[in-house]
Amino acid sequence: MIISWRPLDHAEYRASSWFPGLTGLRALAALAVVFFHYGGPVVDRLQGWIAVQLFFVLSGFLITTLALREEERTGRISLRDFYVRRVFRIMPVYFLLLGLTALAVTLAGTYASGRLGDAMPYYLTFLNEVVDFNTPYPTSWSLGVEEKFYLVWPALLVLTSSAKSGKTALRLMIGAGAIGIVLGVLPLAPSHQWASLTVHYGSLVVGCLLGLALHHPRGFAVLRPLTSPAAGVLVALGFGVLQLSVKPLGRSLGGNWQFVVPIYAVGAALLLVAVVSAGPVRRLLASRPLTYIGDRSYALYLAQTGAAGVTGLLLPTGPAKAVATSAVALLFACGLRRWVELPAIAFGRRLVAKGERAPAEERQGPARVK
Repeated sequence: MIISWRPLDHAEYRASSWFPGLTGLRALAALAVVFFHYGGPVVDRLQGWIAVQLFFVLSGFLITTLALREEERTGRISLRDFYVRRVFRIMPVYFLLLGLTALAVTLAGTYASGRLGDAMPYYLTFLNEVVDFNTPYPTSWSLGVEEKFYLVWPALLVLTSSAKSGKTALRLMIGAGAIGIVLGVLPLAPSHQWASLTVHYGSLVVGCLLGLALHHPRGFAVLRPLTSPAAGVLVALGFGVLQLSVKPLGRSLGGNWQFVVPIYAVGAALLLVAVVSAGPVRRLLASRPLTYIGDRSYALYLAQTGAAGVTGLLLPTGPAKAVATSAVALLFACGLRRWVELPAIAFGRRLVAKGERAPAEERQGPARVK
């Protein structure tokens, strides 16, 4: 296999239907979160909690990129198709694990004391992020944030798709305005829950802005130097330094972690640029072990608390527990991937395909009997 060592061309980027390095990046983000939760003081310096922001940047980038390519291919963005795909991608695993968690704590007699009952109305309506107390399903808070994003951003893309000219500029202005709101809210009350929630949407919007920029020839030209393999290595190393510098950076910004998030989100966006093109960084992230975990990272992320309940019977908090919890969560995720995720995704795609065929058949009229 011949790997090009020059920067990526815009045409090559637009022709890419899959970014394998991003799948491996998702795997590292999921594992970082697990190690943060269960690795103890030994891995505390890794600051894995902030890797959730990497998920958000990835989500904003991919959702925007797929929508823009659909618009270019078909002349429109279908909200119906988007929501069908999202529902069958997210909800089956989410609700199954929520049900299994409720069953487990009920059998253990801790449904009330663990406060899952108090949180259940929020979990059933994807208001997870406003739950400000500990429950047996804590990592689901990020799903609440993303669901609000799914309701707003694709609709804004559809509304702006009718613009005769300056469509990209209009969308960039909307995204920049959203970032401005986030940065404006933070200094007012950084420790307030509203500021804590708002900053996550900033990471999502950073990913959206990256998708808009890379889709447009001029935006891509600005970022193209980062797609060279040499630049990719430097960006990846710089992001590694940023990951290890989260705590001292937070201290230098007054101890408010919310101020660190926008900086981290921009760093993550630059890393995504470096990962989409060929080179040693993408080759590493696209390795079989990482893509295997990355394909199962959503279920692994949600299943980690249950997996920790299993490993906690034998292991105290520490690196060994983090490794064991990751392994057990991956085992759960493999089963969920095979028997829940893939069948649900396939069903959603069939619904989308059926919806696309119906208008075409209506335009052609009834079939004639020969």
